[in-house]
Amino acid sequence: MRRVVAAVALSCGIAGAAAFLAAVYFARHVVVPKTQRREDLQIRHVFHDADGKLMVALPSSAPTTTPGRYSIWFSDGTGHACIGKIVSTDPNAGTVTRLVERVDSGDLQTTKTGIWSGYVYPTPEPLGLPYSDVQVPVENGMAPAWKFTPPQASGDPSTWAIHIHGLGGSRAGALRGVPVADRLGYTSLVVSLRNDRDAPASKDARYHLGQSEWCDVGAAVSYAVGEGARQIVLFGWSLGASIALQLAASSEFRDVISRLVLDAPVIDWSGTLVANARSSMLPGWVARLGLQILGSSGTRWITGLDDPLSFHTLDFLARADELGVPILVIHSEGDRSTPFAISREFVTRRPELATLLTFPSTEHTQEWNADPDGWDAAVELWLRNGPPGPAAVTL
Repeated sequence: MRRVVAAVALSCGIAGAAAFLAAVYFARHVVVPKTQRREDLQIRHVFHDADGKLMVALPSSAPTTTPGRYSIWFSDGTGHACIGKIVSTDPNAGTVTRLVERVDSGDLQTTKTGIWSGYVYPTPEPLGLPYSDVQVPVENGMAPAWKFTPPQASGDPSTWAIHIHGLGGSRAGALRGVPVADRLGYTSLVVSLRNDRDAPASKDARYHLGQSEWCDVGAAVSYAVGEGARQIVLFGWSLGASIALQLAASSEFRDVISRLVLDAPVIDWSGTLVANARSSMLPGWVARLGLQILGSSGTRWITGLDDPLSFHTLDFLARADELGVPILVIHSEGDRSTPFAISREFVTRRPELATLLTFPSTEHTQEWNADPDGWDAAVELWLRNGPPGPAAVTL
């Protein structure tokens, strides 16, 4: 009997240790910055059609067969091409052929692999809008930003738009919102954040899920106010949306923040991370243990965080009543990274402030990519006319 008990105890101990290690891996995966992505997209064929237009043949998949505008990064991130409409599909070969709208850098015709992305603009130049490079003073130095100033005839010098990118991304991802702001006459500031490889890193070189990153955006708001801004519209993508919510709820600048445009927003980090874990076949209870590790000061030796994460502070389902500005929430029901249900619940809790704009099934933060004209038109209409009252709009 003792042997049986000992064997059971040993098995339970091994299982418990395995679960703890899984939770540790999960916790570190959340906050340790990723320095490189694997080029996992095969580029089957690049050629010119009869009209001389450049085409690319790719393996058919849900991302590559979704209509819209996307991009391919290749050659270890030094090459970039903008990919447009679907021209043809070949079910027998399992391929889709799409138009190559631009090659911004690198030699696409000789490359064999790449990364499918929503970053249509790798730099400001393809936008064709006047801009300048500026530096925003932040906690650990200077954070570079792109400043877009519309012509004086169409500009509203008192309103600025600040564009905030997502977790693990770069400011290039937020460039998609600039044309709408430019048409409205807003000055745009596309900012960088700690640990995004452009701005100075934090002391612990860890992601804080917006808990500290919002200070860098707060510095950008301060910069804009110093340059004459009297109203600020925040465009937040994923993590950037979480940062925008924090600024609007509790920062010293909340009185100058007039609107929020949130694309694929992370509104509740704990709910989002548990949902991500489950979609990756990790048990929910292991993910919740990982969150406890991230939120405990006693396990900072595991996570490397200078300060534990406060998931209550990062939960804007619970903090929805603290908000007082109009909010446009843009989300796709097909988002596998950030649960659409959380966005829907958030809008339900504050229907007098929040409007939900839904898109056809897309990957995370690729609502604009799936329908650039529809996204631009809807956001411009909302910003011009204000929130139409409790509503859910579908494109």
